[in-house]
Amino acid sequence: MKKLLLGILLSAVVPYSHGTEPSTGNYKSDVFFVGGEYHGEPGKELMSGQMYVERWTPETVTQPYPIVLIHGAAQTSVNWMTTPDGRSGWAHDFVGKGYVVYMVDQPARGRSAWHPNLNGELRMFNAGIIEKKFTASEQFEKQWPQSHLHTQWPGTGRKGDPVFDQFYASQVESLKSHVESSDVVRDAGVALLDKIGPAIVLTHSQSGPFGWLIADARPELVKSIVTMEPSGPPIQNKKGKASMPWGVTVVPITYSPGVSTPADLVTEQQANADRPDLIKCWQQTEPAKQLVNLKDTPVLFLISESSYHAEYDHCTAKWLTQAGVDVDLVRLEDEGIRGNGHMLMLENNHLDIANWITTWVGKNVQ
Repeated sequence: MKKLLLGILLSAVVPYSHGTEPSTGNYKSDVFFVGGEYHGEPGKELMSGQMYVERWTPETVTQPYPIVLIHGAAQTSVNWMTTPDGRSGWAHDFVGKGYVVYMVDQPARGRSAWHPNLNGELRMFNAGIIEKKFTASEQFEKQWPQSHLHTQWPGTGRKGDPVFDQFYASQVESLKSHVESSDVVRDAGVALLDKIGPAIVLTHSQSGPFGWLIADARPELVKSIVTMEPSGPPIQNKKGKASMPWGVTVVPITYSPGVSTPADLVTEQQANADRPDLIKCWQQTEPAKQLVNLKDTPVLFLISESSYHAEYDHCTAKWLTQAGVDVDLVRLEDEGIRGNGHMLMLENNHLDIANWITTWVGKNVQ
């Protein structure tokens, strides 16, 4: 099947604005697609696996590496452009600081075509799930130990509130299969880096494992990974169901010594959790197999104070560290950034978090 890399389709110059802060210049916006393969009999081919990419280039580029922003489940690149109450999103903040910013719609999602006879089944979150997990966790009976600490969502977080309705209107169907998502986003992410060169990859939630896979395939092109509450935890979730059979992914990733199947990873669960409000983690027995292609990639791993990830994301960070990855695990409340839920890039203090990220990148990415 013929591999494709499609070129630039659209460009524009847009004034940069940053919430209530003064304008700091202009940026150029252009759009292209990467990846994709033709399928079908000659003359009737359809393309599948291509990924929409929007690039914002500041008038003056001051940062050595661009930032690639990869959204989570049910989301699109809109996550990075604006908040549901109309404030400027992280993409504005990053481009205003001199970064070239790339935003994607995952393959088979949003502006990246989904084909019913080529791609798998889709899923869609109902409004109740969004309220309970993302926007109003503090208003429901304690769902996880930290849920009552949520304070940063703009508005009530409930259906009928204008901010919630804007956020829910932005939700889209996404691939149900984690295996299919992993394969198509990895391939498209590799195609993007092959086109643009070295970059910082920022992932959130469902896209977290894709960052490990892209870096595994192109270690020389991923200068750093910033991950916010990536899908996990390793091996089993808190209900004892399989979650990440390859430790941090659902599809193969490179270990040394080599791993042919998940059964080659010999694991054990902690006898006691690190804290009463955290789950017991699954780890490798020593000597632990190493994620050799990620060993030179610095990782910033962010966990918010009140998210449903707050009780288990440390397990993913522990797995990575044990496997030889340089991980800086940061709980935002320890840095004085309080009350955030899972959609931290959209909440009231979102620019505090963006500033924390760019400060860390400036100190740790060479």
